[in-house]
Amino acid sequence: MRILAAMSGGVDSAVAAARAVEAGHDVVGVHLALSRAGGTLRAGSRGCCTIEDAMDARRAADKLGIPFYVWDFSERFREDVIEDFVSEYRAGRTPNPCMRCNEKIKFAALLERAIELGFDAVCTGHYATLVDGPEGRELHRASDQAKDQSYVLGVLTAQQLAHTYFPLGATPSKALVRAEAEARGLSVAHKPDSHDICFIPDGDTRGWLADKVGVEAGPIVDRSGAVVGGHEGAHAYTVGQRRGLKLGVPAADGKPRFVLEVRPVTNTVVVGPKEALATAEIAGERHSWAGAAPTEDSFACDVQIRAHADPVPAWAEVVDGRVTVRPDMPLDGVAPGQTAVLYTGTRVLGQFTIDRTVSAVPVG
Repeated sequence: MRILAAMSGGVDSAVAAARAVEAGHDVVGVHLALSRAGGTLRAGSRGCCTIEDAMDARRAADKLGIPFYVWDFSERFREDVIEDFVSEYRAGRTPNPCMRCNEKIKFAALLERAIELGFDAVCTGHYATLVDGPEGRELHRASDQAKDQSYVLGVLTAQQLAHTYFPLGATPSKALVRAEAEARGLSVAHKPDSHDICFIPDGDTRGWLADKVGVEAGPIVDRSGAVVGGHEGAHAYTVGQRRGLKLGVPAADGKPRFVLEVRPVTNTVVVGPKEALATAEIAGERHSWAGAAPTEDSFACDVQIRAHADPVPAWAEVVDGRVTVRPDMPLDGVAPGQTAVLYTGTRVLGQFTIDRTVSAVPVG
């Protein structure tokens, strides 16, 4: 196959490209330039997509003896990932920029260009497994549960999965990937993993958002509507947050209070007891299926609401394009804007963006 290897400059994508070469594929490496302004993406080991990363990717491609290019995707990244991130926070939702990047950039814009240029598939260093099932290509969890990235890949469609290649999915551990990189003479063998949001230079998400959406003071209220404190910008708060609330009125029972809801229209933050974070139902209309869609309108599944959360058994229903999920046990601290990924066993069924939650604890 003709393989386009997306090389981020990290050890995972370098080893994935190396394995594609070793498997006999015709491989070309590409690094995505996601910013035109130097220094706007994080430098050092904490982020990705910097000038240093591009140089690391080039060195890896040279070591593998494959052609290498840098493609400018900065405008698409700004529109589809950064602006989406800002607009979601402005609307009081909690977005996942890595998921949007996979959905809009790596497996949409990049894959589209790859196919136009005659490539058969895009190769990445994600930890996930592809299985050719009876109804087509399926997305499954990786062998290494600690590194499994199937959650953030839940946005992939059947057509995208048909042109995707994940060489690392069956690798038992990240340590083996690093050892392989060292044995192959790749300079990134011991490069630290990237963390946090790549387009926020110093990791200060609150400060970065304040600059983008502005700061406006507003009230913090309890579930009854009584004012118990104030804030300097609702965007700085997320559902489940406990620290930094600086409430002026203590709870009647003396227990800590948590952010339960962010209301952007009234610039209000709602707080309450920890048990009020329990969520009995989630729903959303923006959804996709990772391969063949479920044959029934209602079905048993597992639901996962964060990249490293444990899956929870649940019952899902799809009615008029809207997915509703009722977990067997309440989910904790769910926020609109988060992505719910549905599984059956190790297989990813699909995903939806949560736009409605129902608390398991009624007000009163």
